[in-house]
Amino acid sequence: MLDFETKDQVRNIFASLKGEYIFNATIPPQHESGEELLSLLTDVADCSDKISVLTSGGPALGFALLKNGQDTGIRFRGIPSGHEFSSLLLAVLNCDGLGKNIPDEGICQRITGLKGKIELTTYVSLTCTNCPDVVQTLNLMAILNENIVHEMVDGSLFEEEVNALRIQAVPSVYADGKLIHAGRAGLGELLSKLETIYGSESGTEAKTYNAIVIGAGPSGSTAAIYLARKGLKVALIAERIGGQVKETVGIENFISVPYITGEILATNLKAHLEKYPIDLFEHRIVEKLEEAEDGQKVVSAVGGERWIAPAVIIATGASWRRLNVAGESEYIGRGVAFCPHCDGPFYKGKRVAVVGGGNSGIEAAIDLAGICSEVIVFEFLDELKADDVLQKKARSLSNVQIFLSSQTTEVVGNGEKVSGIRVKNRKTNEERLVDLDGIFVQIGLAPNSSKFREVVSTNRFGEIEVDERCRTNRQGIYAVGDVTTVPYKQIIISMGEGAKGALSAFADLMVGGH
Repeated sequence: MLDFETKDQVRNIFASLKGEYIFNATIPPQHESGEELLSLLTDVADCSDKISVLTSGGPALGFALLKNGQDTGIRFRGIPSGHEFSSLLLAVLNCDGLGKNIPDEGICQRITGLKGKIELTTYVSLTCTNCPDVVQTLNLMAILNENIVHEMVDGSLFEEEVNALRIQAVPSVYADGKLIHAGRAGLGELLSKLETIYGSESGTEAKTYNAIVIGAGPSGSTAAIYLARKGLKVALIAERIGGQVKETVGIENFISVPYITGEILATNLKAHLEKYPIDLFEHRIVEKLEEAEDGQKVVSAVGGERWIAPAVIIATGASWRRLNVAGESEYIGRGVAFCPHCDGPFYKGKRVAVVGGGNSGIEAAIDLAGICSEVIVFEFLDELKADDVLQKKARSLSNVQIFLSSQTTEVVGNGEKVSGIRVKNRKTNEERLVDLDGIFVQIGLAPNSSKFREVVSTNRFGEIEVDERCRTNRQGIYAVGDVTTVPYKQIIISMGEGAKGALSAFADLMVGGH
């Protein structure tokens, strides 16, 4: 199943394995995919004398990963090929302590501190680019906490089960049989959800720095590097290095670099950060920012961690904007989606809507037109905002309809999944209900400023108000990048603002304030 070049790469990856691993497979007799699974596992095992395969009959196609004869808590139900092949390889590496995604001590303590027995199941599509991150994160939790079991399930091989659960988005994560998450997520978000459900026994002491940067996108990473280059002791706190950039497929306006993907740019940012003595606290969700009586700033995160410094730079960027209408939250993962690449296959041959006529919305409509029977675009404004080339392409497709001056007023469902969308014509005030199977929301980004609005001033759009030196209205607190009032939300502008904010913070620290 694996070609020669791939086998050679796997041999190199597993060359330093110390433990003894077994793929303990169950293959139901006469299962149409049984031979494919056995071939994959055998090919992987052939790449290392530390790995072997055991097979037996059973009710479901899949396997468990054993280390030195002991259950690791990791299960794969289905065949981890496609994007999930990396999840299989990383599971073995992480069990051996060789994986590069093993978190820092603080996160490990929070994972081991989760209370009780926890059984996690993640339903995936092998074509989903977001699913491996979730699978690998939960596999890691199973390795670190012996009371956690995690199973990946290939939805295409267990369609009856997927239909019975009415899953319409991947990845879908269940904890002890209850849906706790659908869609893209990082370790910090998933861990905080599990802590809320099961409780945690972890605890940490506050850490002190010269400066704290919240957020590690282009602006936050730049700010941290500039501060470190000035000799300051710096903490960088973020959910993920790269931030929103990681979701950008292609970047063609990053001057001097004709083309780069968001994933590669994020990797480059982390590599650059690691060149300096910056304390990286990834996978954290900041809960609040407070000012102490002595002027020190205190940053607190979900899980109880705290950091203290006289200067804080907020660089939390922006995230996908929601419609904020009745029914939207209720049907997220059950007909309301945000990623056409990941969730589009669930709507093959079905009728869907795309809300938003900017570049992302029209690109989504074009992509979905190749899968869905009909795609209806609803744009709030009187004209599309997308580039002309995208508009022409969308209008040339026979199964794409575009309606302007259309305001979404409600997401309608039958209690189980989306059944329609209610839209008002802004010119005539006429409302109508459009029957459909799914809704893809593509209406741009909103600043991630909600945790700071009681501390610093924001405008009516939620952007943090800053002066020409990135200072907020509070001494010692700065803001940079897409979370601020600075116009034109571009990567290259965010990096410049990050540098400016860091230089302002350093200058103010040297003279004792601003």
